[in-house]
Amino acid sequence: MDSIKEIYKTGPGPSSSHTIGPHTAALRFAQKYPSAASFRVTLYGSLAATGKGHGTDQAVISGLAPAPVEVVWRADVVKEYHTNGMFFEALDACGNVAGDWTVYSIGGGSLSEGPWNRPGSDNVYPHHSLSDIQKYVEDEGLTFWEYVRKFESEDLWEYLSQAWDAMQNCIREGLERDDRLPGCLKLRSKAKQYYLRSSGFKDSLQSRALVASYALAASEQNARGETVVTAPTCGSCGVLPAVLYHMKVAHHFSDRDILKAMATAGLFGNVIRTNASISGAEVGCQGEVGSACVMAAVAVNQLFGGTTSQIEYAAEMAMEHNLGLTCDPVCGLVQIPCIERNPLAALRALDVSLYALLSDGRHMVSFDKVVDTMKRTGKDLPSLYKETAGGGLASLEISK
Repeated sequence: MDSIKEIYKTGPGPSSSHTIGPHTAALRFAQKYPSAASFRVTLYGSLAATGKGHGTDQAVISGLAPAPVEVVWRADVVKEYHTNGMFFEALDACGNVAGDWTVYSIGGGSLSEGPWNRPGSDNVYPHHSLSDIQKYVEDEGLTFWEYVRKFESEDLWEYLSQAWDAMQNCIREGLERDDRLPGCLKLRSKAKQYYLRSSGFKDSLQSRALVASYALAASEQNARGETVVTAPTCGSCGVLPAVLYHMKVAHHFSDRDILKAMATAGLFGNVIRTNASISGAEVGCQGEVGSACVMAAVAVNQLFGGTTSQIEYAAEMAMEHNLGLTCDPVCGLVQIPCIERNPLAALRALDVSLYALLSDGRHMVSFDKVVDTMKRTGKDLPSLYKETAGGGLASLEISK
């Protein structure tokens, strides 16, 4: 299993698979062919179907700059390995192909060249299933975050600290904005309004209203194309930061405790990424917001003293109750229904964490089984409901 650094990437929104991944691929290809006179990039499948709304063409062009770039859209061609396929060509002055590269943006900003280069192949961790990890930590008397510390490099904590700083900045900046979001939907931001209105509620409702405002702040920053942190994707970037920010502001947990919670959250996200997918184009939004809900639930559960069994139970519930969630962005924008799903998932994470803390941690369906179920559910979902902007809500005519 790979480093949890693959879960937390800092970069521009609005989509990790459509902007961060293609931009990273373009940078790598440009470095390999620095003398190319121009480039041609063919985008396939879901990457082409929703790429204009997600800004994929601009992400690729900026990565290959200053050379001219021709972008070819082939939504009708879906590659076998992954629907987010890209074909880069470097051209000389006469238009001849000097080199090419096929690569896939597989979710969360990660890239793969094919099935031999799948997530989890770097083997930073010796285990791939949560059941094996849980048995190991219990046998060794470790916590989940100590397991992460045991196998990751020493620079992980500085990496997580920078990601946490970026998450907090994203929320703070988002709470200050009061404007119209970019794109044809002409949506106005809501985070600042929700934050201000929360003061009118009594404590219990105020707490939930504030969490919603934090998640909206980060998600709206993502929609603006501002800097966000994948957790595990850009489209779900508001869930974990909102919950962690609330834990710091309302419950006074230290940054050190929060980094430990991020380590555990990243571990669970990594298990999902390795054994199923965090790509909305591959398994629907259950792989994005569902995974983010898992990460937030385990983070909170750990902060409040949950046992390994209670943490695992919180994770299982968080994914179980997001099964089948489709990815159907209206107009191909990461706005409807994406933005609202972030605060709702953040609140659900708090609920399932509490539910698990009230229990003894014993339950019928394991986290590994629900992750496998999510993967199979995603495979069974028609392509219309996996980020094609052609089915579900994306097929509706929206009054603007």
